Amino acid sequence: MEQPPSKRAGRRFESCRGYWPRCPAPARPVTKVLRIPASPCQRSVLARNGASRIPGAVQRARAPWTKVVPWADENPIVRPMILPKERDPRFITVRRGGTLEDSDHWLLALWAAACAEHVLKLFESVQPSDPRPREAIEQIRAWARGEITMSQSRAAGGHAMAAARELRGAARHAAYAAGQAAVVAHVAAHELGAAAYAIKAVRAVTPGLEGKSVGRLECRWQRDQLPDAIRELVLDDQRLRNEICWSVFDC
Repeated sequence: MEQPPSKRAGRRFESCRGYWPRCPAPARPVTKVLRIPASPCQRSVLARNGASRIPGAVQRARAPWTKVVPWADENPIVRPMILPKERDPRFITVRRGGTLEDSDHWLLALWAAACAEHVLKLFESVQPSDPRPREAIEQIRAWARGEITMSQSRAAGGHAMAAARELRGAARHAAYAAGQAAVVAHVAAHELGAAAYAIKAVRAVTPGLEGKSVGRLECRWQRDQLPDAIRELVLDDQRLRNEICWSVFDC
């Protein structure tokens, strides 16, 4: 005797009343969507590797049928920001196969710290009791002096960016600037992340055309702080990555 339709494996029906006391479990669980916040650093990694490639702790914690969709502010579509798809060998140290000397790496870190510190007050005016962004700036400077390891500076950068996630506007961008500066110890190309978020911070204080004007002034101030040894390198990097850095370097 042929089985009732509701009993056939792999079939789903809106109603199975009349065949069995209760509907059988579906052949496959319904996909659930888990939205996780993504830091600026994670966004670029997720965009390059696909949305399913997420931090290991979250990957292990989720159920096998859960689909993970990173979100970023109001736009859930992940786009590569700050870091290019192809790494520039000029920002890879010599010992890792690039052309970046340690002395220039330290200068990039110190310049990123200066950019972040210039707007730090925009965070501390909102969160005066949270020391994480300031500590991140102190840590990257300590790394450049050879006092701490790369991992310690990178960890401080992660803490600073965690401080940003509950905020909006200028304070959020200022904290991200500090976090980006601290992770320059790990990936030198984050130097533009610190500069770009600092410009976004001052622009957020005064939205509109006036904000763009203030952003251009901040961009020029940043360029004035560039040491001669890395000036041409950074200016060319700004030209190449301006589009994925919100076009903030049009100054």
